[in-house]
Amino acid sequence: MSERLRSVVEQLDLRPDDRVLEIGCGHGVAATLVCERLDGGHLTAVDRSAKMIEAAIRRNAPYIEAGKAEFFVSALEDLDLGDRRFDKIFAVRVGLFHRDPDRARAIVERWLSAGGAVFAFVDSPARRGAAVETSLVTRVGRLARTSAR
Repeated sequence: MSERLRSVVEQLDLRPDDRVLEIGCGHGVAATLVCERLDGGHLTAVDRSAKMIEAAIRRNAPYIEAGKAEFFVSALEDLDLGDRRFDKIFAVRVGLFHRDPDRARAIVERWLSAGGAVFAFVDSPARRGAAVETSLVTRVGRLARTSAR
């Protein structure tokens, strides 16, 4: 398991009953780490790549079968989650959160529950390679902490 992603998930301060949205779930490694911490909670994960979602579904099949997780193919801008609400929304290395954090926050805030939080984990393009592992984790912060209306 990736120590970087383990550190990211630890920083979410998950409660067992949290409803969690992961944007840009890739192969589903962080999704697995989130599901391991949920008891009564639920994970919804999305990625724009069908190939990544297929891998995430394979990796997390037991959690899907248990009703603890679900995975969707969608770009963030096209995502329709209806009236669902989440306690924690997070994204790791999702370009929109780095390039235009205000726009990204505006898109996801509609899905936040009262007291919910959005976390964006990004690294600097100048720090690619070996330094990414530590720089990503040390630069983590909450993009927003907002009460839903």
